Amino acid sequence: MEPSFLFGQFLGGLTAAMFLFLIASGLSLIFGVLRVLNFAHGSFYMLGAYLAFQFVQWVGPRTEGFWLAALGAACGIAVLGGLVERLLLRHLYGREELYQLLFTYALVLILGDVAKITWGTGQLSVSRPPSLEGSLNLLGVIVPHYNLFIILLGPTIALIFWFVLQRTSVGRIVRAAAQDREMLSSLGANVGMVYTGMFMVGSFLAGLGGALVTPTQSIVPGMDVAIIVEAFIVVVIGGLGSFWGTFLGALIFGQVLSFGILIFPRFSIFAVSALMAVILIVRPWGLLGRPLR
Repeated sequence: MEPSFLFGQFLGGLTAAMFLFLIASGLSLIFGVLRVLNFAHGSFYMLGAYLAFQFVQWVGPRTEGFWLAALGAACGIAVLGGLVERLLLRHLYGREELYQLLFTYALVLILGDVAKITWGTGQLSVSRPPSLEGSLNLLGVIVPHYNLFIILLGPTIALIFWFVLQRTSVGRIVRAAAQDREMLSSLGANVGMVYTGMFMVGSFLAGLGGALVTPTQSIVPGMDVAIIVEAFIVVVIGGLGSFWGTFLGALIFGQVLSFGILIFPRFSIFAVSALMAVILIVRPWGLLGRPLR
């Protein structure tokens, strides 16, 4: 195998990893702060893709309006997530985790049917924005400009969130809410608004991931189920609730999947699942996660 071919596989895995990171980071953030396993996160991703398609149809498929459509879709999903948390999910915080799982799974079924009724069951697609239609010859590998944008976007978002969570007063409040919500509430902070805000941020990331994947993948019903399984594998590998663990888990998932297809084409998904099983046995809280008390 030539080095350029292996480098191409690496870049393909890296692109897939950054798409997964956008989605899984929101899932991990919601669990880290709210302690909620949100199965509907994949549905938010799917609706983000459908909304981006709808916005592109309104602004024109061959214009730079794609960026406005992606941002509008992500903001729309953030608003939807805020309403779900504020009006529905908030009533389940004091109950067993099983109720939260059943509720978010019910949301998956409801939102899936809403998408089918609104946009049908056919395959939909969105063209790449004209500014990123070309490609670049990088060390003998032809890499589309759009893929390079996604590869750079993932670390950029990771660094922004690290700075906000670790170096700002808002981040300190969020970390305090994740560690001891009762103490934070007794100090006068509005924990409810913190929860709503974090749920909206996580939903925004899911919607943004769905919008940005539309130029590279068809929009079809059921894409929510496939992505939520992969997102859970990522956060389990990296550590549920750990932001940098999610980034590491996405990188590992992307490379194992990319080179697994190259070496064992029929068992590439099995390789990722086997890796997750080993980590669950050896280190159940993930590579960078912490044991829950």
